[in-house]
Amino acid sequence: MSPKPQDIKERTFQFAGRVIKLTRPLPRDHAGSVVARQLVRSGTSVGANVEEAQGAHSRKDFARRMNIARTEAREVLYWLRLIAEAGLVGAERMAGITQEAEEILRILVATMKKLREAGEAKP
Repeated sequence: MSPKPQDIKERTFQFAGRVIKLTRPLPRDHAGSVVARQLVRSGTSVGANVEEAQGAHSRKDFARRMNIARTEAREVLYWLRLIAEAGLVGAERMAGITQEAEEILRILVATMKKLREAGEAKP
């Protein structure tokens, strides 16, 4: 596997692609479709909001977008946990993407903490 990109924008973009690939083999029944749709929505939203934050017109807007990305990253972890619990995808396939989601969430949490400390984001 190639090394992880250091740039959060590129990392979340690649993560979104992994999320999409993960949902392809999910069952096509009602439950599988709902879970797939929710995971794709939140998993791609993380990167989209990081991208929007990069183009923000103010520090306040940057903080708001990064906070949305953080919230979406938390939601991704919920859906990944549900997929694993329901046995919809094998544990070996879930480990890597879950770890990446956790790492991205930690980066976003740290970013928000720094912004709060600088007085640029609400607690």
